[in-house]
Amino acid sequence: MDMADVSIQETGTAGTAAWSLTGAITRLRRVLRSSVRQEFPWESLPMAQVEVLQRLADEPGLGVSGLAARQRLATNTVSNLVQQMVASGLVERLARPGDRRSVSLSLTPQGTEVLSAWQAANDRRLGHALKRLPSTYQKAIEDAVPALAALAALLESDEQNRDSRPGTEPTPPR
Repeated sequence: MDMADVSIQETGTAGTAAWSLTGAITRLRRVLRSSVRQEFPWESLPMAQVEVLQRLADEPGLGVSGLAARQRLATNTVSNLVQQMVASGLVERLARPGDRRSVSLSLTPQGTEVLSAWQAANDRRLGHALKRLPSTYQKAIEDAVPALAALAALLESDEQNRDSRPGTEPTPPR
């Protein structure tokens, strides 16, 4: 796609702007996911496992239930993912001191290496694409990163707060 094919729509309502942002993020995730697979044809890591690796890199020591809650997934789904990742050498389970029934999850050196390679591939892909955009778009995207990170943190916090309020039902896991 060349720059002539790219259009930015001015929107008058927050709902339309949110839809436009959702669409752009969804498309960007899909393109990045497929392009990283082109760069690393050997890489067959499902996106759910990438997200688990990212979460454990950010919050090492989570247990299966805590990880499931943070990822908004059913505990048995996360348990199965963790089993696969332990078998693949990406994640390790450590018994928590004083409670052998409870485990603490963390990345193995191999898990850290795989996640770093995955992130580097995405960074390269984005870097190459950003260089081809006009400088005004490059600056706008660079300036938007902190706001997008704050938006993600706010949405995640809202979900956690809503689920922890008395009388509210937790949002069903995906």
